[in-house]
Amino acid sequence: MKVAIIGYGKMGKTIEQILLDRGHTVHLKINQDNREDLTVSNLKSCDVAIEFTQPSSAIENYFVCFNAQVPVISGTTGWLHDLEKVKAQLQVQNATMFYAPNFSIGVNIFFKINALLAKIMNGQAAYHVEMEEIHHTEKLDSPSGTAIRTAEIILQNLDSKNAWVENVKSDESELLIKVKREDKVPGTHKVDYLSEEDKISISHTAFSRKGFALGAVLAAEWVYQKKGYYTMDDMLNL
Repeated sequence: MKVAIIGYGKMGKTIEQILLDRGHTVHLKINQDNREDLTVSNLKSCDVAIEFTQPSSAIENYFVCFNAQVPVISGTTGWLHDLEKVKAQLQVQNATMFYAPNFSIGVNIFFKINALLAKIMNGQAAYHVEMEEIHHTEKLDSPSGTAIRTAEIILQNLDSKNAWVENVKSDESELLIKVKREDKVPGTHKVDYLSEEDKISISHTAFSRKGFALGAVLAAEWVYQKKGYYTMDDMLNL
């Protein structure tokens, strides 16, 4: 495949190496210095685009890809309040998008385990749940998209919680997410169920960006020549 990388930072460079290792070609690389090169004309020479940027520019990037009829695979977080608008535009243009707040295979299995455990814990009133996420100091969004997705999964399956909050909890119906920023931490997410007698913990710890980057490349290979909106649940048959 000929691939456009939109967001050529640390993640973009890791994605590029994996693409090359798997026999693909990086046809277009976009960063802040050459953003004007992200055009319909340039994208039309690509088979897919992989986008890891900022929430302030992500939606505009998606729409350029839609206009070029190039599938876009995105891991940018912090823009989901506009998800329905993006889906509506995608449908109008019969375009293709694959979105995941986290492309790690392990994290997506972590999501599914949390859904199951939350359902089980409905019958265990002695336990209360809280979360913690730790990322590198360069991460701008807080909580992380992965933490928010984990919280949403718990809220969907655990009757005792109806909203998530960051760092400060004022009501027992709230799911607390403790957010920490530490140097050189790719990403750690932990869910704890605590009682007076014991604690059940589920955690995922990333050792590097490679797992996220590989998942994005696998998604690009999987979604190529498909139409519509897809997630990791679709690709992993979860």
